[in-house]
This record gives sequence, structure tokens and C-alpha cells, in this order.
Amino acid sequence: MSEYLVEVSHLKQYFPVRNGFKTIPLKAVDDVSFNIKPGETLGLVGESGCGKTTVGRTLLRLYKPTSGTVKFEGEEVTDQNIHGLRKEMQMVFQDPYSSLNPRMTVEDIIGEPLDVHKLYKTKEERREKVLALMETVGLNAEHAMRYAHEFSGGQRQRIGIARALAVDPKFIVCDEPVSALDVSIQAQVVNMFEDLQEQRGMAYLFIAHDLLVVQHISDRIAVMYLGHMMELAESDELMNNPIHPYTQSLLSAVPIPDPNTARKSKRIMLEGDVPSPLNMPSGCPFRTRCRYATEQCAQAMPELTDRGDGHQVACWNK
Repeated sequence: MSEYLVEVSHLKQYFPVRNGFKTIPLKAVDDVSFNIKPGETLGLVGESGCGKTTVGRTLLRLYKPTSGTVKFEGEEVTDQNIHGLRKEMQMVFQDPYSSLNPRMTVEDIIGEPLDVHKLYKTKEERREKVLALMETVGLNAEHAMRYAHEFSGGQRQRIGIARALAVDPKFIVCDEPVSALDVSIQAQVVNMFEDLQEQRGMAYLFIAHDLLVVQHISDRIAVMYLGHMMELAESDELMNNPIHPYTQSLLSAVPIPDPNTARKSKRIMLEGDVPSPLNMPSGCPFRTRCRYATEQCAQAMPELTDRGDGHQVACWNK
């Protein structure tokens, strides 16, 4: 058995896009590799459109990968075995408003995975399991017969989390699960994810924009830019010692609650615009905005190399 629960190797996800009379590939994810251990949380950060959500969806085979492999418990995930693995790998979607069926009651939404995988013998057992799941995520039993539109955003996200937990998975992809919620509700949901992990020993791929939330919940953090992995390190190590110029810029934008420290900190502004994924620069995709860029950066994309203690960086000049 592998020591890793999830192993991703050279994953690519290209989408064909019509451009006039030609079809060209949009390189949403381009050669990404990482591993996740049982019970670990890997945070995945980067600006909008960098491919974070596509990575999560491709891991669960909601998109068929263009190339590369995804292994779960040492077994390669394929079209043939994905149905059997669905019970072990689940997803909490970003938008709690569009990811729940408006025509189904909460009991049916949470109970649907139990129906699909035939995890109960009687109607009473099904209802008991659904009510137990609702209690786990902080919903009351009287909510069971209501519809999704009767709930707030935070409550809807809890329904989505209960649905993901219904089959008792070992791995959950959390696709920006708190970005649509108020800050006070965000803290409750993040704490709930941590409590559930402690109780059930699940692993998470936690996709988010908010670096402080990611630092709080993650064991390790990976930084993506335009479909490529730029840096991967332990959570505190990455926040305290960012090496890649893009990570440094991202972290300089994080608001600091102490005004004295905030005045001394220097914001690293990036020049230029994010290149189009349909017309990527040669070599390193970040080179057009990087103050350290050289000729070598235009020749080839650097590999992720270990700079000590598992701190991996893809950069020629740092």
C-alpha cells in the first residue's frame, strides 16, 4: 500500500475552444503533480481562473483528464472503476445556491447518496442516518422537510457538507466552500471541517482564495498560476518563507490586522495582465509579470524542485 491516499502525476486538462475556423486547446491544468496523505489537508490557492477548481473536478473524474494519472489508495482512477470509488471521494461545491436541487427536500438531498449506494435496509434506517448527518453539521431535525430556498447560505453549505458525508468518504474536495458566505459564518464552517476531520480522519483538498483561511486549516499549501504549480510547502513555512515571486506577491496582498506591522510591510505589485490561457507565453507562464525573468525563463517551464524540508518551488532564478 502507498503511504499516500491521493497521488496526482503530470495531470493535464485541456478544453477545446473554437477560435474562428480553428479549434485550439485551453490549457486549464498543465502538468500538475502532488500527493495527499490520509487525514491531511492540502490547501490549493491562486487567483481566479488559474485552474484550481478544474484540478478538483478532474481528480473526481467529473472531467476526463487529457493526460496524466490520479491514484487513490494506490489504484489508478479510471472510467471503469470510478463508480466504485465515488463512495470514497466526494465534493463540496462552491456555490451553495446552485449545487442543491430546489425541487428536493433536505432529507432527500442528503439521502440521495444513501439511495445511490444502497446504504440502508429500511426507510426508518434511511431517515435515522439523514437526521444523524443533519445533527453532525448543526442542522435541526425539523429542517428535514424544508426546501433549499428556505435556508441561508451558511445553512445551505451545511446541507452540501452533510450530503458529502453521507457515504462516509475518506477524501473530500472542498471547492471554495466558504467564499460565498459571510465572514462570521465562514469561521463556523471552517471549524466544522476541522472537527469532522478530527472525528472521521478524512483528507481534504481545500481550494480557496483566502490565504488566511487556507493557512488556518491546511497542513500544506500549493500555489497555482495559469494551470501550473508554482510552489508547495508546509503551511507555516510557505507563509513565513515564500520563495517564488508569485507567492511573495500573493502574500504581500494579505491584509495584516496590526496597523504598525501593516505600515512597515511592502506591497509587491505585479505589472501587466494575466496572459490568456489560449495564448500562453513560452516557458514559465509567470515570466511576463516577473521582475526576475531572464532568457532561460522563456525557454522552458522549470520543474518543481525541493529546496529543503519538502519546500518545492518551480523557478529558475530563486
